[in-house]
Order: sequence, then C-alpha cells, then structure tokens
Amino acid sequence: PQIRLASGWNEIPLLGANCQGLNADIRAAMALYDDSIGLEAFLQRTHVSQRLATCQPPWLLLPQYQNQCNSTSDIEPAQLNLLPVVLHTAERSLSVSALVDSGSSGNFISQECLSQLQLSRQCHFQEYAVKTIQRKPLGSGKICHSSPFIKLQVGLFHVESIWFLVLENSTVSIILGRPWLQQHLPELSWDPCDITRWSNFCYPQCLTNLPRPSTVSIHLSSTQVESPEPEIVPEIPAEYMAFQDVFSKQAAAHLPPHRPWVCAIELLPGAQLPKGKVYPLSIPECQAMEEYIAEALKKGFIQPSTSPAASSSFFVGKKDGGLQPCIDYRQLNSQIVQQTYPLPLVPAALEELRGAQVFTKLDLRSAYNLVRIRAGDEWKTAFITPNGHYEYQVMAYGLSISPSVFQTFMNEVFREFLHRFVVVYIDDILIYSRNQAEHRQHVQQVLQKLREHSLYLKLEKCEFHQPSVQFLGYNISAEGVQMDQGKVSAILNWPPPNSIKELQCFLGFANFYRRFIKGYSSITAPLTSLLRAPHKAFQRLKSIFSTAPMLHHPDPERPFTVEADASTTGVGAVLSQAAGESSLLHPCAYFSRKLSPPEQNYDVGNRELLAIKLALEEWRHWLEGANHPFTIITDHKNLQYLSERPKVLIWISGRPL
Repeated sequence: PQIRLASGWNEIPLLGANCQGLNADIRAAMALYDDSIGLEAFLQRTHVSQRLATCQPPWLLLPQYQNQCNSTSDIEPAQLNLLPVVLHTAERSLSVSALVDSGSSGNFISQECLSQLQLSRQCHFQEYAVKTIQRKPLGSGKICHSSPFIKLQVGLFHVESIWFLVLENSTVSIILGRPWLQQHLPELSWDPCDITRWSNFCYPQCLTNLPRPSTVSIHLSSTQVESPEPEIVPEIPAEYMAFQDVFSKQAAAHLPPHRPWVCAIELLPGAQLPKGKVYPLSIPECQAMEEYIAEALKKGFIQPSTSPAASSSFFVGKKDGGLQPCIDYRQLNSQIVQQTYPLPLVPAALEELRGAQVFTKLDLRSAYNLVRIRAGDEWKTAFITPNGHYEYQVMAYGLSISPSVFQTFMNEVFREFLHRFVVVYIDDILIYSRNQAEHRQHVQQVLQKLREHSLYLKLEKCEFHQPSVQFLGYNISAEGVQMDQGKVSAILNWPPPNSIKELQCFLGFANFYRRFIKGYSSITAPLTSLLRAPHKAFQRLKSIFSTAPMLHHPDPERPFTVEADASTTGVGAVLSQAAGESSLLHPCAYFSRKLSPPEQNYDVGNRELLAIKLALEEWRHWLEGANHPFTIITDHKNLQYLSERPKVLIWISGRPL
C-alpha cells in the first residue's frame, strides 16, 4: 500500500513489475491464481512462495485460540484458520483446508471430501469412538473405514502419499494428526513464528518441484481417537500401510487384555514351592537387571510380589553382546501339571505348501508376553532379584507349559486359515499362496486377524512376497524344501567330538535333517553304536550334508514311488514322484532307521520286507487312499511273491496274526 500511495500508480503496473522480478518457478506458481488477486494478497503470496523456493518452509501464524481441556468455548473447526492443501488422484485434484492437530492420534478425511474425489472407502478398523479433547463426538462419533492412498500436496514442493481414517458428517475436510507430524517432524520457531525445516525424511521423499501455491495459517487443536496410536513405519509394504498399528512397537509395550486363552498354572498335589536364592551380579548385570525391572513394571508385565514362591533369576549373553534376563523355573516346572496340547509336526506342515509360489513370513513381537497369566495364578511365577521380589502378569519365558499354551492360542486365532494358506509354529507365521493377487488377500486377512486379537509383529523380522523364505530351519520355495545353508555350514565346520556328550550334541543337531539324507541310519550306525572307528562315519555324514538334494512337495494328484532297501545295520526308503511330463523321479522324503539287535538277525528277505513295511507306515497318510496306485521298488526279487504269503501281508498291514 505504501508503494502504491507514494508512486501514484494503480495496482496493474505494480503487479507486472513484481512478477518480472520473480524466478521462473514462482512465476509459474503465481500464474495458477485467479487474475483478480489484489496487490496486498499478491505480495503476501509472493513472499511465502519465495521462502518456499529457497527451501525455507512457510510461515506459521500462532493460533488465536488454544483448545484447553477446561475450555468451554464452542468454537468449531470450520471457524478456525486452516492449512490449504491439494489432494490428487489419477483422475482429479481437489483443493481443501486441513486442520493440523498435534493432539490427534490419527489422520482423518471427511466422507464428503472422499466422495468429491470419487474414491470408495474400505473397511479398516473395528468401530472406534472419535472425540475432541472436550469429549464431544467429532463427526458422527464413530469410524470403521479408511481411504485408499491419496497424494497430498502442501505448498510448492511437499508431496506425499497418505491414507486417512474416514469421518462421517465432519465439518473439516482433512485432519493431519500426530502420525503426520511424527513422520515429517517440522521444526517450529516461535520467534519469529515459522517452520525452520522439515525432517530428513522429507527431502528425498516429499520435496519435489511441483509449482503449486500455498499460504499457511495453522491452528493447533486436539482430537483424540480411542485406539492404539499408529506408528509410521516406512518399511511396511504400501499395500499393508493400513495395518501400521499391527507393527507398532509402542502398542505392544502394554499389558495385553484378558482373553479366553490364558496360562493356567495347576500345581500337583503336595507340590513344593520353589525356594530360589539370589545370585550375586556383576556391575553390568546389576545395571541390566535394573533396566529390565523398570521396563517390565512400566509395561505392566510384572508387579511387586509377596508370594511364598521364589524362583531364581540370572543372565545369559545375547548374540549382540547384551545380557538376557532368565528365570530359573526348573523347580516350578517339576511341580505343575503339564499341558498335552501338541506342537505342529514340521515336516507334515511343510507338505501343505505344494503349489505355493509366493511366501510371507511374520514374526510376533514379545510372543509369550501376549498371553496373560490366569487371574489368581500370578503368585506362582514369582522370582527374586537383588532389587526385590516380583511376579509375572503375562506368560513368562522358561515355563514348560508356555509353548503348548501359546500354540493353543495361535491355532484358535488362525483356525479358519490353517491348512489353507497359513502355517503357525508358536510365534512364527508362514503365509503361502499360488499368485501375487491371492497372496495380498491372504496377508491382509492375517493382519486383520492379528489386529482383532491385539497381536503385534516385529517388522524387522518379517519378509513379504518372497519366492523363497527361511522358515523353521528350512529353505522353502515353489520348487520344494531344502536344508538351511547356515545350518549345513555349522555341520560341515563341526569339530570331531571328543566325548560321548559332544557326539550326542552333533547327532541331535544332524538328526533334524535326517529326512534329507538317504540311508541316514546306516551312515550314523558306527556313531550311534560307538564302534571303534566312528571318525570315518563322522566325516562321511558331514560330506553327505553338502550334497543333499532338494525335497519336492508331495502332490496327491501324481503317482508315488516307494524305493526301500536294507543293510545289516539299518533300513531306508525314498518317497519319489515324477515332475511334470518327465519320467525322472524326484525325492519327496527320505526315511531311515537303525535295526535293533533282534532285527539284525533277520535274513536278507525279511530285512528288505521290514524296510518296505516301515516305509509304508511312515508315509501312510500319502499312500493310503491315493488317487493313483503307487509303485514299490526293491532289489530283492523274492519279494514280488508277497501276494502268495497271506501271513506276511497281515504282518505288513499291522494287524495281529
């Protein structure tokens, strides 16, 4: 105004002179405004745009109204100064006003705004109440839908892809809450009042050269969603960003709710309660214990105890050099009723993967701690430390019943998905599908089920949409199942055992993969019998591991072949199938067993017959009722006359003679 009065010029030449002094980007941006813009508004917008063009974020005007908890003001969001933003879809763009709300635990969009963008909402959350800090319902007061991803533009250069919770009947088009502020971390300067910079995340992700206008006046209000606060985790695949809360580390750090599935600790009649002792701790262990107790108390996982029981506590080293607290529940475990719920048979579970092409592996966060101890049983888990006497409110690691209790819980949660597209082994979840489109639906169903039961995932241990994954010590792919190369390397580098205990450790480790090794029992016979020269057998077994083949997934639609053989010390068999149009047989499984002393006295024919009998028992679930007759291959010609020996056929069938 001063320039106009001093020069006597009207606004038109002054507007032209100012435009000539702007750089090309700013001129392009200002060209988008209505030609009827006044000089004062033009100068204000030019000033803001110039600050953006030099990578300085826009001004913040301090709010004229602060919505305090004790406020009785009736000011509605529509009466506040809001942030102009632009929403882009593939078909259209829409300029709206957004409320930046540091008190909101979510990002919201109105149903009216979503309709103007011609976007359909999708079912997202279970029904949650949405209220202002004054406990007034916002919109209709309930949300259960979310939007698809929308491109949100703030200012000239700040563009991002974002999804919103949908508000019915809201007077505000967009609410940008704490998730948005936490991701972009705008640094505020109150004197003068502006944003000094965006977060480092924004510069490679959001700040691009898009000439769009923006003048900023943000009101900080407060909106609350009665739900776990979502975390922004950029590593989550885009198609699953709607499930950010399932990956929330913060949400998992709370006492879980009581569920129908609890850890019940039943003491045996006349049980003697554990009376542990306090072990002396080193300075690092004392510090680690203090940190663990403080964190567990804060989460509600433990509480101070006056229990007559007291198990000891100590530390073990972790792979990263840290210290892991452990509770010695051995005495308690010997005095409680054991659970009989079975853990899944891993080989049988992996046989369900036939035809799968895409795999996702999920890992639960703080798995056992997601189950509550049955009310009234907490005192039985009490443990002592130099810092005091405590007891668990959640299922603790070290309890002998914990695996069975947790497997029961997981099987009930995923019951409708088991044997269809999900394998669950305690806290490890494998999702398998025939194609990518089907797989996305399967993963979303699993994530929704986790959300419904307040279960959370450890993102850093999850793998999405992989052609092959490492699962339970196996390398799983569309082609079949192989041994984990890391485990194989450990076997190949195993030093020769110098004691019976070391030999038992080696055989126990190697036995996990016996189904991959043809004639495993015969190879290990010198080791298991502790003969004079076990070293040769030890080296032979290690070399066999380096050449073990891939096991193909059994297909009931193709005929099976059983090849059985026997030696003086053991029996073995191979279950095979032809792949595709080829007649070449590929192994599906191996079986072997060491012969007992009486069995070693059998003649050759009966040992060969025993090998066939044991193989048929091992793979009965595949061979009995198969769609095609199966073939038995043996190198003992006399066995072809089995059909003429009725008593032998009865023996093979397992019925008494």
